[in-house]
Amino acid sequence: MTDLNAGIVLLTVVAIAFGGAFLLRVVGGQVPANELQRTYFRAGHAHAGVLVILGLVIGLYLRGADVPAWAETMSVGVLLGAILMPLGFFLSVVGRDPQRPNAMRWCIAAGGISVVVGVIGAGAGLVVVG
Repeated sequence: MTDLNAGIVLLTVVAIAFGGAFLLRVVGGQVPANELQRTYFRAGHAHAGVLVILGLVIGLYLRGADVPAWAETMSVGVLLGAILMPLGFFLSVVGRDPQRPNAMRWCIAAGGISVVVGVIGAGAGLVVVG
């Protein structure tokens, strides 16, 4: 991960913080939301924070090791998942009183696959040089 990429990822923490403020308004009743929305909003916020941190930690590990280029390329999947999964959680329940997630729920699965590919790439790259 380049310094530019790391800087951009760190700046996304500002958006995650705003998401946390939004979530507090939802939980506090200032923003109307049904139980499905509250559940998905919490999951989206949690996944965003955890996956951004995981992506940064992986970047640090790979920077310190002489991993193959394919491993670094694959590891970006974690950061892609940090975008796709929360996007799916938030956008799949937009609207007034949705009863089930809409088609955007596929972003959750795509993000999950992306995270798995990224972690496998980083792990395998570290094993190769280890």
